[in-house]
Amino acid sequence: MRRLAGGVAIGVVLVACAGYAAWTSGAAGGSSAAAAGPGTLVFLDGRGELSRVDRGGTARLGVRCLRSYTARGTTVCLRPVAIPAGFEAAILRGGKEVAEPIRIDGTPSRARVSPSGRLAAWTVFRSGDSYDPGAFATTTGVYDTRTGALHGSLEDFAVTVDGRPYRREDRNFWGVTFAGDDETFYVTMGSAGKVRLMRGRLGARSLSAVAEGVECPSLSPDGTRVAYKKRSGDRWRLHVMDLASLRQTPLAETGDVDDQAEWLDDATVAYGRNGSVLAVPADGGGTPRLVRRGATAPAMQR
Repeated sequence: MRRLAGGVAIGVVLVACAGYAAWTSGAAGGSSAAAAGPGTLVFLDGRGELSRVDRGGTARLGVRCLRSYTARGTTVCLRPVAIPAGFEAAILRGGKEVAEPIRIDGTPSRARVSPSGRLAAWTVFRSGDSYDPGAFATTTGVYDTRTGALHGSLEDFAVTVDGRPYRREDRNFWGVTFAGDDETFYVTMGSAGKVRLMRGRLGARSLSAVAEGVECPSLSPDGTRVAYKKRSGDRWRLHVMDLASLRQTPLAETGDVDDQAEWLDDATVAYGRNGSVLAVPADGGGTPRLVRRGATAPAMQR
């Protein structure tokens, strides 16, 4: 029996999976993301196939995902499943599944793995249980590949805002990013018309507010900043926030970016836009440059 992650299961799958068998053809075998050394970029190509590029060239890894992320040889792959129609999170190492796939109740949106490769997280969109009629809700789960513990929904964590318990029922969480200690993480919380950057403690099952206006954070390799998207009207612009001072810096990409950014190094932020991966300096200078055409979900190996 596959495990079910998240809150209320949706009754209708939002994306048809009738073509699942054809979509996953060739998924067995292939090269391993675990073989990707430091400086290798792992991404999804235009067909949704997990791929990597390094000085030796580009290799397809024989796995297809709707959303994915890889760190330290661990890949979380969010993919459709045919019977019953829906989606699941597969945990891969060496091109092989290392745990029973986890059923996720919603449409895949974001995926992350901790720097050690131990923790995997995902966000899905759900319908049917939103507190805003006609709107989507989200569920974010975290899975510990070492212990098998499944933190099925961050909605069950204790939340603190401005030093006080925050218990509103309309809380939604999305876009996890992990620190290097496999305990601390950051995530966005939406509630009462505001979005906030939250700092989480996995063991304590707690979340505390850090700042407002931060969506889909991505923690820098040195752990001092987050790259994120900030809404302006009906568009998002990439920013970087210093976690000590909370100073925000808009980045040189002025176009609409609806993505969870990735750090290529401590000075460079990558992101997906219009079916390609681009990058800009993290200090707000420079101009966008093309990293990889026909690619999404970049994950730099360190």
